[in-house]
Amino acid sequence: MNILLVNTSSATGGAAIAARRLMNALEKNGATVKMLVRDKDDDDPRVIALPPSFLLKAKFVAERAEIFLENRCKKHRLFEVDHAAHGTDITKLPCFKEADVIHLHWVNQGMLSMEDIGKILRSGKEVWWTLHDMWPFTGICHHARQCEGWKHECGNCRLLINNGSKGDLSYRTFKKKQKVYAQGKIRVVACSNWLAELARKAPLFKNFTVESIPNPIDTTFYTPGDKIAARKRLGLPLNKKLLLFVAYRATDRNKGIYYLGDALTNIQERNADFAAQLGLIIVGREAEAATVGIPCECFPQGYITDAEKMLLCYQAADLLVMPTLQDNLPNTIAEAMACGTPCVGFRVGGLPQMIAHRRNGYLARYLDAADFADGILETAFSDGYQNYANDARKVATESYAEKVIAERFLKSSPDSK
Repeated sequence: MNILLVNTSSATGGAAIAARRLMNALEKNGATVKMLVRDKDDDDPRVIALPPSFLLKAKFVAERAEIFLENRCKKHRLFEVDHAAHGTDITKLPCFKEADVIHLHWVNQGMLSMEDIGKILRSGKEVWWTLHDMWPFTGICHHARQCEGWKHECGNCRLLINNGSKGDLSYRTFKKKQKVYAQGKIRVVACSNWLAELARKAPLFKNFTVESIPNPIDTTFYTPGDKIAARKRLGLPLNKKLLLFVAYRATDRNKGIYYLGDALTNIQERNADFAAQLGLIIVGREAEAATVGIPCECFPQGYITDAEKMLLCYQAADLLVMPTLQDNLPNTIAEAMACGTPCVGFRVGGLPQMIAHRRNGYLARYLDAADFADGILETAFSDGYQNYANDARKVATESYAEKVIAERFLKSSPDSK
C-alpha cells in the first residue's frame, strides 16, 4: 500500500509529531509512506515540501488578514479559527499521483483550502483523515469548548466580533464544508474516544464512519531509565520530587500552567514540608516566563526538539502534570507513561482514556486546583508509587506501540455509511 500523509508542518506541533510517528510505524509494517508538508524542517527524504514560492507565504498572510480585517476577528483569537480559503492543489504532484491512500492530518493555515480538499475527494483516491482537533467538523474553530453550534450549522460564532450574525464566517465555512464533503468518501479517524464521540454527532460527518485510533509511539525508545543518571545529565536536583510540565508554549492559558500554580500554592498552604520537596521542570517556549507565580523551585528547559533530551526529562521526573483545559490524546502523556512516569490531569477531553484514576495517575475534577493538588500529593508521595509507574508502562505498550497502531490502520478500512 502506498500512503501519502499530508500535514502543514513536518516537525512543529503535536499533529506533525504524530504524523511522522505514524509514517515510521506504517513503514515498519510494510507500507510505502511519504509525507507532504508546507514547512519542512529536516532532511528526511520521505518528507516532501510543497514547491517553494512566494505564494505559499502570501496565502498564509492573506488568510490571516481576511480573518482579522474582513471578518473582524478578535486579535488575540486570530489563530483559534481557520476558514481554509487559501491553499495548494496537490493533486497534480507526482507523490499524489503515486499514492493509493491520501491521509490528511492538520492541513490548516494555507496548506489546503476547502476547494483543494474537494479536488482530493473527487480524485477517486481513498482518503483518510486523522482528526487532531475539532476543526474538520466545526465551522471555523479548532476547539468549540462549550459551544454546540457545530451540531447544527454554526453561525453567531463566539470567536468573532460580529457574533450576532447568523450568516457569519463560521456559517459560510460550515456550508462550504458541507458541499465539499458531499463530493467523496472519507475514513475519519479520531485520536481519542472523546473526539470520536463528538465527530459521530457532527452533521458534517453524518455520511462517514468514524474510528478511534490513538497516535503511535516508539515504546522501544520511550522506556523507563535511571532517574538519578537522567537528573545528573540535565543538571537537576537529586533530592526532590520533580514534576514535569510540557507545552508547545508554556504560558498558553489553555495548557493550564496557572491552575498548576494554584495547586502548588494549595499544597504549600496545607503541607509546607511536602511543598519544600517539590520542584517543577518546565518544557516549552516561554518556559522562563511560566515560572512566575509558581511557589516552588523551577527548572525551565525551553522548547526541546532533541528527542534524547526529552526522554531524559521524562525519566528524570516523578510525575507528569497536565492541567490542560481541553486536549485530545496528548503525545506527552503517552510518552511519559511509556517511560513509567505517572500522570496527573484534569478529567477532560481524551485524558480519561489515557489515565486510569488511582492506577497509573490521577484525574482531578475539571478546573479544581485543590483536587489537582490532591492528585500530586497522592501520586508522587504514595507508598505504591512503583505500582503507578508499572501500570503506566503497561498501558503504553499495550495501547500505543507502533505495531499495534499500524495494524489497526492497515486492516481493511470500513466502508462509509
